Amino acid sequence: MRSMDIVFPEARTVAVLESDVPEPGEGEVRCRARTSLVSTGTESFCLEGVFDDGTFWQEWVEYPFAPGYSMTSEVVDVGPGVTGLSVGDRVATSTPHSSVFLVPAAECLPVPDGVTDDQACWTSLACTTQLGVRRVGLELGESAAVVGLGALGQLVVRYLALCGARRIVAIDTSRSRLDLAVAGGATHAIEADAETARDVVREITDGRLLDAAFDITGHPAVLAPTTRLVHPLGRVVLLGDTPTPSRQVLGPRIVADSVSLLGVHASSAPEIATLRDPWSQPAMADLFFHLVATGRMDVDVLTTHRFAPEDAADVYDALRRDRSSFLGVFLDWPRIPA
Repeated sequence: MRSMDIVFPEARTVAVLESDVPEPGEGEVRCRARTSLVSTGTESFCLEGVFDDGTFWQEWVEYPFAPGYSMTSEVVDVGPGVTGLSVGDRVATSTPHSSVFLVPAAECLPVPDGVTDDQACWTSLACTTQLGVRRVGLELGESAAVVGLGALGQLVVRYLALCGARRIVAIDTSRSRLDLAVAGGATHAIEADAETARDVVREITDGRLLDAAFDITGHPAVLAPTTRLVHPLGRVVLLGDTPTPSRQVLGPRIVADSVSLLGVHASSAPEIATLRDPWSQPAMADLFFHLVATGRMDVDVLTTHRFAPEDAADVYDALRRDRSSFLGVFLDWPRIPA
């Protein structure tokens, strides 16, 4: 089979190429893409190619680079030794933007009938944000801020609402993103940067400040003011990983106020559930599917753009210029035999 692939041949360059996809080997399945979701922040950083030495970004991004990790596809061939998957099954995978691809069957998450292709595309981001909310250990009645209301921030707001947070303070400079956060469960919306928002947070909390705060911007300058939003012994979750941490500084009260700083990355989720940690990637995906199918989490409202894969260069160019109006950006793959 032939595949159409989106590739970054080098930094700041986008190409749509073709490749051959062989028969699946032992334990593999061959899939045909239905819909994929562009991770607007991560993929823009990958395209720009500016990374500090020693960062995950530098280790991960090697050109030519295949972007994307949020795919809904259909199984078209099953390799030897594969059980539990059949031709025609829909699956969610963390694979790049390609029309046809091979993937280990163990990495496929079967999509239930009550979940649409678009909804299943959110699985990777939904598991990452669910991991972040679990990591902060929010107790019933505690309050949190979410700084940065892109796709990840919107999902965090929704999880916090499901967890019973007393106050969910959404902070962003975009009014439209704030409105979506309020629709998703935020109790307060502050149209400002994190530094300016602190006085409003103090007023909302009668001077106590918040129990937790999430920096989900990916911008190095935001961490320090985000740490000022929590009270002594509060927790700060760094969910947006900047590619230039050398420009990132801690807030002035991290040590004096005994503030916990928690980094969260998707790779830290356990692959297999255990009694000590039952929330593996498949378990979190299963919960996400349940929440979507039962109407308790609405991700459809986050869709802002749809494109054909052939238009990838224009899509990434628009993201490089201004990502503020983009949230759920979908690539619709052709439904014709490869």
